[in-house]
Amino acid sequence: MNLTKNLKAALFTACFTAAGILAWTQGAYAASISSESQAGAKALEKVPGATITDTDRDYEKGTLVYDVQLVKGNRKYEITYRASDAKILEYSWEKISVSPSSSKPVISESKCKSLAKARVKNGTIVSIARKFDDGLDYYKVKMTDSKKTYILEFHARTGALIEYEWKYTASSGNAANSSGDIGLEKAKQIALEKVPGGTVVKAESDYDDGVPVYEIEIVKGRMNIPFTPGPDRYSTGTRIMTDSFQNRLQYRTPGEKRTDVG
Repeated sequence: MNLTKNLKAALFTACFTAAGILAWTQGAYAASISSESQAGAKALEKVPGATITDTDRDYEKGTLVYDVQLVKGNRKYEITYRASDAKILEYSWEKISVSPSSSKPVISESKCKSLAKARVKNGTIVSIARKFDDGLDYYKVKMTDSKKTYILEFHARTGALIEYEWKYTASSGNAANSSGDIGLEKAKQIALEKVPGGTVVKAESDYDDGVPVYEIEIVKGRMNIPFTPGPDRYSTGTRIMTDSFQNRLQYRTPGEKRTDVG
C-alpha cells in the first residue's frame, strides 16, 4: 500500500514538474518575437488604431531587435522591441504637424521645467535648451531617472508637448546587451590562446549577417590561420577558428571542451 502511494506521489510530482516546465517554456516562447508581423502586432497593442508604416529587423549592440514605426492621427510613433522577450527598449512619438503660433508670448524656461517634471515624475533634468527649426520655436529637455533617459520637446509658445522619447540606460540592465562585447584586444588574446606561438597580423571588427564579429588573422610558421569568434561571440562566448586546410573547430568559453564541427 505504501509503495503504491509513494509511486502515485512520485508520478504526480513528475507530471506536475513536467507541466510546469512546459508551461514556462510555452510562456517564454510566447513572450518572444520571431517575425516582423509579430512585432507589428505588439506595436498595435501599444498604440491601438494606428497604422504601421515600417517594420525592421536589426541588431543593436549584438542584440536582436525589431523596430516598428506607426502613424495615428497627428502623431508618428517608433517602438523598439527586444526579440528575446518582447520588452520595449525604446519608445518615442512626435507630432507630424505643429503650428508655430508666433503671436503668443514665449513661455519661460522655469515653466518648461515644471511641465517636464510633471511629465516625468521622478526624473532629474540634465539639460534644457531653446531651439529653432523650420520656423518652430521649442524647448528641448533631457531628463534621467533610475532606469531611463528621456528627451522631451515643448512648444515654446503654447507649452504643448510635441515630441517624447525614452530609452533604457545601459546600467538599468534592460538596454540592448552590450556587456558581452569582448573587445578587439580580448578577441586577439583568445585567438592566440588557440594558436600558441602565433603572431597576429590582422585584427578587425565586422558584421556577419547583421551580427558583430571580430576577425583575427594569425601567422605561425608556414601556416596562415584566420580566426573568427562564433555567431554568438558577444553573448555566449562561442569561438570558431578555421585553419588553412579548411578544418573548422568550434571553441566555447575558456575552460570548456573544444569540439570539432566540420
